[in-house]
Amino acid sequence: MGGDGNFFIRLADRVWDGPGLSRDEALAVLRAPDEAVLELLAAAYRLRLRAFGRAVHLNYLINAKSGRCGEDCGYCSQSRVSTAPVAAYPLVSLDELIAGASRAAEHGARTYCMATSGRQPSSAEWEQICAAVREIKRRFGLRLCVSPGLLSAEQARQLREAGADRVNHNLNTSRAFYARICTTHDYDARRATLEAARAAGLELCSGGIVGMGESDEDVVDLALELGALKVEALPVNFFQPIAGTPLGDRRAAEGVATVPLAGQTSDSDTEAKALLGECGDRGDSDAGTSDRAGEIQRSASSPAAKGERSAAAASAVYGKSSSPKGASSPRGAAALTPIYCLKVLALFRLANPRAELRIAAGRQVHLRSLQPLGLFAANSIFVGDYLTTRGGSLENDRRMLDDLGFSAVIDG
Repeated sequence: MGGDGNFFIRLADRVWDGPGLSRDEALAVLRAPDEAVLELLAAAYRLRLRAFGRAVHLNYLINAKSGRCGEDCGYCSQSRVSTAPVAAYPLVSLDELIAGASRAAEHGARTYCMATSGRQPSSAEWEQICAAVREIKRRFGLRLCVSPGLLSAEQARQLREAGADRVNHNLNTSRAFYARICTTHDYDARRATLEAARAAGLELCSGGIVGMGESDEDVVDLALELGALKVEALPVNFFQPIAGTPLGDRRAAEGVATVPLAGQTSDSDTEAKALLGECGDRGDSDAGTSDRAGEIQRSASSPAAKGERSAAAASAVYGKSSSPKGASSPRGAAALTPIYCLKVLALFRLANPRAELRIAAGRQVHLRSLQPLGLFAANSIFVGDYLTTRGGSLENDRRMLDDLGFSAVIDG
């Protein structure tokens, strides 16, 4: 079944208006023979072309607040269990948020996204975020996406009334695997945030991270869950191990190379800032930071204490095998071959035929020379640096789109 190109085409034609993928069909997509990957991408492209034509949405990742997070997400360099030396700064001022929106509007961006680190904003931060949404909407009429962490039903309502259009909050992985990557909040808390946002009339941007040690079944369950939620935008991150994080250190111990932090502002980040200002859609994978003279602090302010917490967390939680009996072997970053990543993207497209499917962190590291093929399933990419790791060159991405005959659409 999984190697039949006509099978994939039939799936694509059916899921557009008919029943979605079954779990067995989704597993067949993910486990298709490598030699069938072009047939699989052709099926995914039928849906991508029907929903979005040949346009590719470009998204920039610039944080409004970085570091100082009290959660213990094992993949994240901004978490309390990380010893990675990332930049940390408080929520930028209201004037800075508005100035960034002004630059975004001047350069033709359709969407402006404000992202903050941490479990959820403080009362003062929340008031400022809502004030920024109201003022930006009044002045520029941009579509507004906010990534504030966990939301209550009341906060979601306030955000919608202020003028926000979309909330970003990633599920990150399956319900079964979630406890292996975080213990300070659970899967239900994340899903409740999405449900509150939907009930308030907000669009949903939610995706995940592939390659943290989950099984194929976990990837399938995430893809199907997002399909059931009918998310409007879906970022797919491919795990990038960062030294100093529990999951990154575990992968390093297994011989997997860790990725460098963004550090000093890169050329690609400078281009993004010039275009969009100081904020952007972050998703939940580690993605790029912007340097701020006089404001940057090192989140590893007490390395010894944080190192002890990181080691304890890695041993107690992240070091355990998580695959249920009968499931496929756990798939870590080392197993993320370019071909497998293409199958993942095709799966998420077939499970979410109308969603804006975005290739996020890990694109350059894991897809490598096959990056162009990913855009036959996805219709959106992050450009520039990610929250704390290096991205690619905006010039190279634009050249790739030109070579593919795709048109770029700027989406803040």
